[in-house]
Amino acid sequence: MLVASVLSLKGGVGKTTVTLGLASAARQRGISTVVVDLDPQSNATTTLEPQGFEATIADVLGNPTVAVMALAIRPSAWGESVRVLAGSEAAERHNNPDPSRTRLNRLRIGVGRIYPAPDLVLIDCPPSLGQLTRNGLVASDRAILVTEPALYAVTGVQRALEAVHDERVRSNPGLRPLGVVVNRARTRSVEQEYRYTELKDLFGPLVLSPNLPDRSAIQQAQGAGIPIHDWPTAGAREVAAVFDTLLDRLLRSASRAT
Repeated sequence: MLVASVLSLKGGVGKTTVTLGLASAARQRGISTVVVDLDPQSNATTTLEPQGFEATIADVLGNPTVAVMALAIRPSAWGESVRVLAGSEAAERHNNPDPSRTRLNRLRIGVGRIYPAPDLVLIDCPPSLGQLTRNGLVASDRAILVTEPALYAVTGVQRALEAVHDERVRSNPGLRPLGVVVNRARTRSVEQEYRYTELKDLFGPLVLSPNLPDRSAIQQAQGAGIPIHDWPTAGAREVAAVFDTLLDRLLRSASRAT
């Protein structure tokens, strides 16, 4: 089982888009996946529409027993191969800025009790560095950072990388940054080109290629609750190809580690 957190310390840059795109790519290949919605806004849960869950991420973070996990995880509207640990506004009460080590391990314990165990777990983190995001990093093998080629992008990526490094040193030596996904990229934008060059100069090969293009198909598919790989437009096919490449890189990183 490979566990990856998708994070940004700046809101609105598309981390849920990346989480859902990877889940769509995994579904297309028949890779069993669980999406953990750690963000109290619960946008991933809204799109994936799991039915019949009797517990949420808030309950798991309070008491990650086998019984609670069984109540919390349900198949999504995308089919049995993509299950969801549903998000909840109540998760915010677990977002302590200075949590104990016991609290930080609760999601890791819960993920280890998912039955049947999936091939891939994708954790959609909130846009902040409190207990919730740190729970995600403690539970993860890889961290995928999401940004836009815009003002403050460099600062946000630097802070997120520092958070990954700090959690690796403190509690999870197996954690590695997969890289930085640049979202909403547009061609012929002088400002974006400048910001992208800035990111490349500072973070080098951690800036993943290709960029995720700014396409209306992403919002259309999410609004309809449909995997991007099933949305019938040229823009969706272009975006889906980027997620296929990102999933390949994620899976290869796990193979190299073993």
